[in-house]
Amino acid sequence: MSTPEKAPLGQRFRHGMKMYRAWISIFVLAVGVLLTVLAAGFFTPLSTVAPFPAINAATNTASANYNLVFVIVGPIISIVGGYMVAAYSIARRRFEHLMLTKSKAEFLRNIPEIEDLLWDLTPYDEVRYDHKRAELRVRR
Repeated sequence: MSTPEKAPLGQRFRHGMKMYRAWISIFVLAVGVLLTVLAAGFFTPLSTVAPFPAINAATNTASANYNLVFVIVGPIISIVGGYMVAAYSIARRRFEHLMLTKSKAEFLRNIPEIEDLLWDLTPYDEVRYDHKRAELRVRR
């Protein structure tokens, strides 16, 4: 009796990244915004307001000033996170619109665009697409 083998780590990682794409993009955006706020809290008059003096004491040590890194990295991560959130949201909205069709001819015209959108969406959406193909009796 053999036990089922686990998928390789890389394959499981890619599946997880695709499955939780929306949450990951929101997390990346939130981290970028947090780092930007921490940088602003050090270099602006906000440095005297409540949580920032304690945070600044921890991030501005004698050996390194991490706030300088936050100034550079924070906006970059915010931009990347914003792009990820926007790309997912646009793909989700367009996919939902294309899946509403009841016409087989219209669905056939939209298959290339739907399959292109599936690269930005979750495996659940691929299953929905397969069910829609079966419902409209469209062959591969």
